[in-house]
Amino acid sequence: MINHQEELDRHFAWFEAKLPPRPAKFVAWLRRPSSRYPRIPLAILLILGGIFSFLPVVGLWMLPLGLLLFAQDVPVLQGPMARMLGWIERKWIERQRRKTMPKTTPKTTQ
Repeated sequence: MINHQEELDRHFAWFEAKLPPRPAKFVAWLRRPSSRYPRIPLAILLILGGIFSFLPVVGLWMLPLGLLLFAQDVPVLQGPMARMLGWIERKWIERQRRKTMPKTTPKTTQ
C-alpha cells in the first residue's frame, strides 16, 4: 500500500528545494504538525480565494495551493494531491531536460 503522506512529504521537500530560502522556510514551518492551527485557516482562505478567482489580486493558483495545505490534515485528499504533485514534478523535469538539450537543426538534402 502506498503511504500518501510520505509521498506528499517527498513532493513538498522537492518543491521547497526549488524555492528561495525565505519562502522555503515558511513552507517548511507550515508543514510542521505543530502548525496545524494556522495551516487550516490559511488553506481555507486560499481555497476560497481560488473559488473567487474572477476578483482582482486573487487567482485560480490559490485553489490547488489551499488543497495541498488542507491535504496535510485530511487523509482523503492526500492521494489525489500526491498524484497531482507527481504529475507537476514530471512535467517540470521534462521541461528542464528540454531546456538543456542542444537544439539540432534539420539537415537539408540537395
